[in-house]
Order: sequence, then C-alpha cells, then structure tokens
Amino acid sequence: MPANGAGRVVLIQRRETYMFNSTNVRPAICVCLTGVILLFLAGCAREQQHQAVDLYVDAVMLRELDENEMAIERLNSAVKIDNRFLFAYSLLGEIYQETKDYEKSAASYEKATELNPWSFKDYFNLGRVYQIMEKFAQAVKAYAKACELEPNHLEAHVGAAESYYEIEDYNNALAAAERVEQIDPNVSEIQKLLGDIYELQKDYDRAIASYKRALEVDSNNPDIMTSLAVAYLRANYNEPAKELLTSVTQIQPDNNVAYQYLGYCYLRLNDVDRATESYSRAIEINDKDWEACRGLGVAYMLRALDDEDETLKAKAIQQWRLSLDLKPNQPNRERLLKYIEIYSKQNE
Repeated sequence: MPANGAGRVVLIQRRETYMFNSTNVRPAICVCLTGVILLFLAGCAREQQHQAVDLYVDAVMLRELDENEMAIERLNSAVKIDNRFLFAYSLLGEIYQETKDYEKSAASYEKATELNPWSFKDYFNLGRVYQIMEKFAQAVKAYAKACELEPNHLEAHVGAAESYYEIEDYNNALAAAERVEQIDPNVSEIQKLLGDIYELQKDYDRAIASYKRALEVDSNNPDIMTSLAVAYLRANYNEPAKELLTSVTQIQPDNNVAYQYLGYCYLRLNDVDRATESYSRAIEINDKDWEACRGLGVAYMLRALDDEDETLKAKAIQQWRLSLDLKPNQPNRERLLKYIEIYSKQNE
C-alpha cells in the first residue's frame, strides 16, 4: 500500500507537469486568459461609453438652458472618451453654428458625416455652414450629398443651386434650380437666380420671365425689381426699365445702384437733364461709384456739345478722370482715355 500510494503521488505529479507543459493545453489556458482580459476591457469600454452618454445628456440639458459654453465643454469631453460618438459631433456642429463659430461647426459636421455617411441632416447643415463661410466649392459637395440622400428636399436644392452659381458652374446651377421649380415653382430666390443665369447667357427674354415670376412671389422687392429693370435695358425695353427703377428709388431713396441705372436709362431715352440728376444723386449717395462718374461725364459732354459749353465739357473730363482713378482697369478704359485726350485738346 505505501508503495502503491507513493506511486500514485508520483503519477499525479507527472500528469500535472505534463498538462502544464503540454503544447495541447497551453493554448487553452491562453485563450481563457485572453477571454478574461477581453471581458475586463469590454467592461471598461462600457463604463467609458456610459460616461460619454452621461456627458452628452448633460450637454443636451445645458443647451436647453442656453448654457452653450458648458454644453460644448461636456460634448468635447464626451468625444475625448469616445471619438466615434456621432451624436456628440452632430450636436457640437449645431451649437457652434448657432454661436457663429463656423470653422468649428464645419469640422464637427465633417466628423459626423464621416461617421455616418447617410446622415442627411449633417450633410445639409455642413453645406449651409460652408455657404455662410463663402466656401462654395465645399458647400456644393455637401449639398450634393444631401440632395442625393433626400431628392425632394427643397432647401437642399436651393442651397446647391446658389452655391453652384457662386463657383460659376452655371449648368449645374440651372439643373438644381430647375429641380427646385419641380418641387415648388414659387421660390422667389430661385426665380431670381434663374434670371441672373439667363442674363449672363444673354437670354434676356427668359431672364425677364424669371424675374417677373420672382416678383409675383415677392412683390416690391427692390433687388428683384432692379434686376428686372437691367434685363429690360439689355433687351432695349427702356420705358418699363424707367418705371421699375423709379419705383426702386421711391422704396429705397439711398439706393445708388438704382439711380445709376436710372441715369443710363434716361440717356437711352435722350433725357440728358434727368440723366445728369440721376447720376449726380448716385454719386451723392456713394462717391466711389465709378460707373456713375463715367455716366455723369457722358451726360455733361452731351449737354456741352449741344450748348457749346466749355465749362460742361471740363466737368465731363473731370468726371471721366475721377472714374478712372476709382477704377483704373475698367472696361473700355482705352476708349475713355481717348475721349479725354480728344476733348482736352479742344479745350486748349
């Protein structure tokens, strides 16, 4: 018995030694240890996620109380804990947007869209922020994705059309604007945008039609009225242009652009005295208006030639020189310099 008992002890010791050293058993022990470690880390991760969520909830409550700085602090802490916390980045974008910190707002929305490429809301807001920042190329990309995600969203297509226009991509601007028309034909800013594009293309009849539709929606809007008047002038419809521009000056007595175009309109109508008055008023409102100075010079010269008045001729030359001082590289610069040279010699 003693011998047999001693043998069993030795056998057990050898079995344990074999089990510990066996290549078959060591991986099993490692797997068990790895599982324990992963469970521990998962528990830590869950705890961190709970902390991040708690901070996010605090931020939402603080925002409702208009405590934006404290809300931003909580949200930044949340994304430090969990750098893939989509909702925290999205809310940061909104708060930064409301507080007009547009650079940080854009960065937050960019992160949100990176984490969730199907988030219409974040792409749309990103486009809006870039548009406010006048980063129109980036705005176009964000709005295009938003329109892809929600093809019938009116404001996304409006923003896209406006941003395409700003980067002079007129074909895509037209396509986006036409999509807006399909969704809602009564969006005045889009009708005006269409008018602007048609005018650039020198399609004045279509420009006039679009501006008229814009005015039907937003009557007595001075900007639209002025644009329509300019289109009328381009198409040689001088009387309707005069009526519109006169109305604009009544609505906005300090609108120098309307007075400037009104001066040009009166020149087209051979009413030189009223052209002189309108150009003079434009310069009175804005003494840096080089176009009004050039136009006033033309009006003075026409009167000078009719009346053979050397004083008016000198005034005309003075206005032309002032116009060139204000805008040295203006269109038709060489022609204006030639006129100054010719009429200056006549005065000698």
